[in-house]
Amino acid sequence: MSEGSTGAVQEATTAQQNSLRTVTMVIYALYGVAIIFGITSIVGVIMAHIKSGDARDTIYASHMSWLIRTFWISFAGGLIGSMLTLVGIGFLVLLAVAIWYIYRIVVGFLKLNDGKPIENPSRLF
Repeated sequence: MSEGSTGAVQEATTAQQNSLRTVTMVIYALYGVAIIFGITSIVGVIMAHIKSGDARDTIYASHMSWLIRTFWISFAGGLIGSMLTLVGIGFLVLLAVAIWYIYRIVVGFLKLNDGKPIENPSRLF
């Protein structure tokens, strides 16, 4: 491989990394906006599922996994909390899920902003 083509490969890799960083930031923003307009998290999780393959072997793979798990666990928690409102404890469950969701968005975004992966993205906290 010539010296010029090595530079082009590195430039393409850097461009791909920048693109993944931007997409990941957009997904975190969509999740954040979902606190008020819930539908945007659905767009975010679809984007995360689509981009998770491109993010493989990068720091962004852990963020995609973190984001996907955040959506599905909060979705399940929201359903359970909604059902439990019939017996009076659902509001506490929904509050706990909301706090957990915000925590995950903030932690993930701060790690992304620092250029760090999520350590053990399958953990709950």
